[in-house]
Amino acid sequence: MKLKTILPCLFTCVLAIGLLDAPLLAKDKKSKLEAKAKISKKEAGKIALAKVPHGKIKEAELEEENGKLVWSFDIATPHSKDITEVQVNAITGEVVSLEKETPADQKKEKKKEAK
Repeated sequence: MKLKTILPCLFTCVLAIGLLDAPLLAKDKKSKLEAKAKISKKEAGKIALAKVPHGKIKEAELEEENGKLVWSFDIATPHSKDITEVQVNAITGEVVSLEKETPADQKKEKKKEAK
């Protein structure tokens, strides 16, 4: 077989293997983060909701932010298109940050995460 034929096939195989392993790597990272957390998602959610009256959690994730392990919650409130993002320290249960995001802010964040 010629080298011109082998290289594209080899490249395709390597690319396919890499893409298939990406979800497994993300799941492994998530498991490692969850093992470090002292505060459960449910407990952290209660803490976050206490800061946003009448709020409802739309999205939650465990992540490392500025060197800290945090539960990050996107909370919607009735009669508003804004989202309140509340971050709760996953070790101590302390509220690390609370900030409102307009729909424009949310759109920018989604684009940033997609990259």
